[in-house]
Amino acid sequence: MSPVREACDPRRRELDAKILGWMRESTWQDDEARFDAMACELFAFQFEHCLPYARFCEARGVTPGKLSHWSEIPAVPSTAFKEARLHSFDPASTAKVFHTSGTTSARPGALYLDTLELYEASLLSSIRRFVFPDLGVGPAAEAPRMSIRILASDPAEAKDSSLSHMFGVVLRELGESSNSGYDSHHGVLDATSLIDRMLRLGDSATSSEDRRPVALCGTSFAFVHLLEAFERSAHSGAKLNLPRGSRIMETGGFKGRSREVPRDQLYASLEQRLGIPPDHIVNQYGMTELGSQFYDSLLFESQSMDTPGPRRKLGPPWVRVRLIDPETGENAKPGAAGMIVIHDLANTGSVAALQTADLGRTVEGAPDGFEVLGRAADEEERGCSIAADELWHEAQQ
Repeated sequence: MSPVREACDPRRRELDAKILGWMRESTWQDDEARFDAMACELFAFQFEHCLPYARFCEARGVTPGKLSHWSEIPAVPSTAFKEARLHSFDPASTAKVFHTSGTTSARPGALYLDTLELYEASLLSSIRRFVFPDLGVGPAAEAPRMSIRILASDPAEAKDSSLSHMFGVVLRELGESSNSGYDSHHGVLDATSLIDRMLRLGDSATSSEDRRPVALCGTSFAFVHLLEAFERSAHSGAKLNLPRGSRIMETGGFKGRSREVPRDQLYASLEQRLGIPPDHIVNQYGMTELGSQFYDSLLFESQSMDTPGPRRKLGPPWVRVRLIDPETGENAKPGAAGMIVIHDLANTGSVAALQTADLGRTVEGAPDGFEVLGRAADEEERGCSIAADELWHEAQQ
């Protein structure tokens, strides 16, 4: 244990240990009583150690002594991370700061962390399950690795980007070292190099080594740029057939931009160009302010069920999602749109309950999940994908 961790509050160390234990279990257990107990204990700790959050809760008449269930914990709006340093530890112990990727005209928010241990444990457990289920589920698995190409910047180039940090962890833990790496530099996609690499993996591959599946990971806009680069290249007529088991993980969105590509259209274009079917294309929903992420269900369920359920977002058992009617503040009616509120136990160092600016709707399944409908009206557009689109167009000028 680092000297900083040894010096932190003993209650916090105990909380972290219990939550890490949950994250590192070989199978996921959706235990409501366990979540409720941990969420209420974490709320009491954060109420005591994060003064801005305590004032926010007191103004709503909620204190640890009055709490009877985790769903009563006040959720701070994501915009609060722009206005205040929301952390529950001594500022001198700050080990990492991630900034939100707002548009050039917007002020970014910040997530302060005194440890990356929970952050990385949560992201690895989830991405193994939903994007790499065939490599083994659970952080303790001795799983094989895969060729992974990243259509985003190296964390050394984007030190405050949580997305680049996540991709760095994925490469470190799951990437096959000889064939994995970055195809974007300082936010600009090196499409020529990536297209050449994929051509070698396609039907023209001359060795079994080249016919092994590859995972392509990046922002939604990066894949739009890749398709556009294909059209402008000498290979505009090529339709690749990447090795069976190849997959795509994309994240971000398009709302509010000069062009918007419907997700179904993007997936159809990727299938036509690369030969990767839609059930092997996974959208991730995450936020800088959160330690955990959500993923489309299809790839995981196609590997583990005879009949996969509908595409929907699923997350780990140490997270809960509520959909709130923006007018009443109560739970949205079944099937109705509501503001997405997330309670994430991975956020022990900041605030665990967060109200996003996004609208969602429940999608029934086993288990139920949700779909993201987009940004609520009058809310600021932001996101890693939009930031990548801005960088791409700046590079073309």
